[in-house]
Amino acid sequence: MERTLFEPEHELFRESYRKFLDQEVAPNHDLWEEQNIVDREVWKKAGDQGFLGMAVPEEYGGGGVLDFRYNAIVTEETTRRGFSGIGFMLHNDVVAPYLMDLATEEQKQRWLPGFCSGEIITAIAMTEPGTGSDLQGIKTRAVRDGDHWILNGSKTFITNGINADLVIVVAQTDPDKGAQGFSLLVVERGMEGFERGRNLDKIGLKAQDTAELSFTDVRVPATNLLGEEGMGFIYLMKNLPQERLSIAVVAAAAMESALDMTIQYVRDRKAFGKSIGSFQNTRFELADMATQTQIARVFVDKSIELLNQNKLTVQEAAMAKYWTTDRQVELIDRCLQLHGGYGYMREYPIAKAYMDSRVQKIYGGTSEIMKEIIGRGLNL
Repeated sequence: MERTLFEPEHELFRESYRKFLDQEVAPNHDLWEEQNIVDREVWKKAGDQGFLGMAVPEEYGGGGVLDFRYNAIVTEETTRRGFSGIGFMLHNDVVAPYLMDLATEEQKQRWLPGFCSGEIITAIAMTEPGTGSDLQGIKTRAVRDGDHWILNGSKTFITNGINADLVIVVAQTDPDKGAQGFSLLVVERGMEGFERGRNLDKIGLKAQDTAELSFTDVRVPATNLLGEEGMGFIYLMKNLPQERLSIAVVAAAAMESALDMTIQYVRDRKAFGKSIGSFQNTRFELADMATQTQIARVFVDKSIELLNQNKLTVQEAAMAKYWTTDRQVELIDRCLQLHGGYGYMREYPIAKAYMDSRVQKIYGGTSEIMKEIIGRGLNL
């Protein structure tokens, strides 16, 4: 089914990004997987070529085009090549809206140029060891002390956590107000009391630095409050749909990539004197997977269109995230099965896709939380 989402300028951008991946990422990603972190230089090279902050106004060094289709292209091409270490999606899709929509002019001048050049790598710290998807259970606390906030607490599973120079931290600033008692504080590299724990040892996404962060009496300047005090939870709810759509973009692209590599494999692989692709079971399996992949693609493309029109609802974003990631995990498992024993070998891309895929049903809100959001929207 022909995609109608993109214009010629988007496809030119896609070609440019593919060349960037070929030149700057492909020769290095295996090493980054071994090191469990990417080289910071790749961020600067991405910034130089316009692949960071595409939606940020030109006056701050960005692309000046508020069009999520460009974000989707970066995510799709990165996913299709299996380059799961580079955390551009988190930077562009998740953090950028907070800085663009909530930052003061002084904050924008201070942070956005580096954000776009790749000199400032960003992260957002929501999840805590005891909270998971329960954002209202956050215990990290900030207390006002004159011109500073005194921040204490810990976060875990933070993408870009080791490399990050700027971290948006969700903290309690007034525990008595419940959901209205959370604020967003920007913690910067080098602040005393801000420490990074270990680079977490994950089963997949090996080159992506995912860390534990701790805050011990960190004196965060009051000028680093992002948005209004007490509005943090509302800001999170506003921005989470785009984050969840980004995860669905990964899912659809991963499904297409896994399906393509499996079709090629079963064409070439012989068993009992003929191609395993000629067996009826193989054809039926692939027919079902091809159908699901096409449905996922149409669903995600429509969701991108709605997001660009500011019409994507919280429930629709949850549907996209839940359904596509569930299908992604199932489909890649079935593709690995068709590879037989070779699918279990890490040298085969399908094995890496299998390990990288599993977290998709967890981060950004688990599938169970997505179902709860969808269910609440049914007015039962």
